Amino acid sequence: MQTRTNTESFRITGMLVNLHTRTVRGAELFIEQGKIAEIRENEHQYGDSGYDRYLLPGYVDAHVHVESSMLVPSEFARMAVVHGSVGTVSDPHEIANVLGVAGVRYMLENAALVPFKFNFGAPSCVPATSFETAGAVVTAADIRELFEKDGLKYLSEMMNFPGVLFRDEEVMEKIRIAHELKKPVDGHAPGLRADKAQSYIEAGIHTDHECFTLEEALDKVQFGMKILIREGSAAKNYNALQSLISSHPTMTMFCSDDKHPNDLAVSHIDEFVRRSVALGHNVFDVLRCASVNPVEHYGLEIGLLRRGDWADFIVVDNLRDFKTQQTYINGVCVAEGGKTLIPRVEAGILNNFNCAPKKAEDFRVAVSSESASIRVIEALDGQLITNEIHHTMRAVNGSLESDVANDILKMTVVNRYANTPPAVCFIKNFGLKRGAIASCVGHDSHNIIAVGTSDDALAEAVNAIIAAQGGICVVNGNTAEANAKVDVLPLPVAGIMTNADGYTVGEAYSQLDAKAKALGSSLGAPFMTLSFMALLVIPDLKLSDKGLFSGAKFVFTPLVVEA
Repeated sequence: MQTRTNTESFRITGMLVNLHTRTVRGAELFIEQGKIAEIRENEHQYGDSGYDRYLLPGYVDAHVHVESSMLVPSEFARMAVVHGSVGTVSDPHEIANVLGVAGVRYMLENAALVPFKFNFGAPSCVPATSFETAGAVVTAADIRELFEKDGLKYLSEMMNFPGVLFRDEEVMEKIRIAHELKKPVDGHAPGLRADKAQSYIEAGIHTDHECFTLEEALDKVQFGMKILIREGSAAKNYNALQSLISSHPTMTMFCSDDKHPNDLAVSHIDEFVRRSVALGHNVFDVLRCASVNPVEHYGLEIGLLRRGDWADFIVVDNLRDFKTQQTYINGVCVAEGGKTLIPRVEAGILNNFNCAPKKAEDFRVAVSSESASIRVIEALDGQLITNEIHHTMRAVNGSLESDVANDILKMTVVNRYANTPPAVCFIKNFGLKRGAIASCVGHDSHNIIAVGTSDDALAEAVNAIIAAQGGICVVNGNTAEANAKVDVLPLPVAGIMTNADGYTVGEAYSQLDAKAKALGSSLGAPFMTLSFMALLVIPDLKLSDKGLFSGAKFVFTPLVVEA
C-alpha cells in the first residue's frame, strides 16, 4: 500500500458523523500534510451555510478479489472511489494461482501507482486443492517472504478447511507463520457448524465470509469469529445475514468478495450502507461495519475522522441516500460529482497460457448403454454452493449430449497450463437454448470453463478463449454451430484481467452478459456463476480439469451413478 500525501492545507465544513462518540454535529476539519490536524465541532445544524452535507469515514471492502472485477488494481480504484470507497482488504489468490508470487507482486506494483489504500494478503491456498491444476504453488516459505519482504497485511482466506480440521502440517505452518508475525488470518468455512466450526476457529482463524444462513453465522460468532456479510456479483448473502448489523455490530463487516466491472460502475460498499439504513439499522452501527471494524481488525492505515488520522473521508448528501459527493484519500480529492479524479496509468501484461485448440470430439462423453443415470451439478442463482442431482439421459450414437429441453447442459473445464483432455460433466439451471458461453475466470485455478448446448459450440467457445490467451466469450449459435458468431472480451493480464479503461470494460461486459441471457439464461450473473462451478472448496458438486468432484466428501466422484 502506498502513502501519498497532499502537501496543501485546506479546511472543510459539514455535519461530522462521529462514529466514536456516536454523534452528528457541525464541524470544521483542518487538513495539513494529508492528515486531520484539527477538528472544531460547533452548534451549526444541517442546512446552515456550508453545513448542507455530511462528513463520514470512507468505506472499506473487507474482503475482495480485485481480479474478479476483470480490472487491474489501478482501474478498480478509479471506479471504487466514486462510490466512497477508500480502501480494500484484497486477497490476490486469483492471480497467484496463475503466476504465483510474481502475480502477487504485479498487483502490489500496479496498486502503488494510484492513491487508493489497497491492503493485500498473502494467499494461503495456491493451489486451492490438490485435485486441480493451477499455474503455480505458493509455499509457507513464500508466505513468510511476502510478509517480511513485501509487507502484506494478513493471511488470506484459508480455503482448505479440511486441512485445518485435520491439522495438516503445511496448512498449520502457514497459520503459525502468520501468528508469529502478528498477522490476522482470514477464514473460508462454508457450512461448518458446532464442533467443526469451533475446531476451525481454534486453529487461529478470525473471520469468515462464506456464511449463507444466519444460524451458521451465529454459531461462529459465539466462538469469537467475525462475520463478513457478502453481497457480490454472484454470491448474495445480505438478506440472510443483515440482522447481525444490529445484533452484533462490533463483529460484522461488509464485503463484495467478487465484483464484476458493470456492477462496480453502479455501486460498491455504499449499497450496503443505503440498504441497511433503509431497513432500520442504526446509522452508527451500519457505518461501523462499513469502515471502523475492518480498519481496526486488520490494523489498516486508513483514517477514521479523528485528529491525527489520515484524511480519508467522504462527503455525502444525506444519511438516507448516501450519495457520494466527494471522496478524499490522504487529503487528496480523488472523486467528485460522480466522476473519478484518478488518472489512468499504463499497466503491463503478464500471463501464463499453454494449451492447444480443442476439437468437438474432445468433449464427447461415450457410454456403452442406451441410457445412463448421471450426476448433475445444480447451479443456484446468487449462491456459490451447488447441489448434486441425478438425471437419466439417453445416449445418442453412443454418447451423452446436452439435453436442452430439460436444461441439462454439458459443461467442461480445460487445463490452460498444459495439453490434457478436457474434463466434462453436466449442469442444470444455465438455461441456454443454443450456443455456449466460456470464460478463463474459473476459480481458483483459472482454467477454461464453458457450458454449451452442443460439442461444436463448446469447442468454438473454448478455442476463442485460447486464441485470446484469456477472456470471456459468447457463441451465439444462430448459424450452423460449427461456424457460429463468437463475441470475446479479451483478458490479457494473467488471462483474468485487462488493463483497459474500467468503464469501457464494464460496458463490454454488460453487452456479453446480455448476449448470454439472450441465449436463454435466466441467471442474474451467468458468467460469475460459471466462474464458481470449478471452485472445489465450496460444496457440493463441482468440476475441475481432473474430473467431477464432491465438495461435501472432498473426493472425486464418477459421472455415472452406479445402479
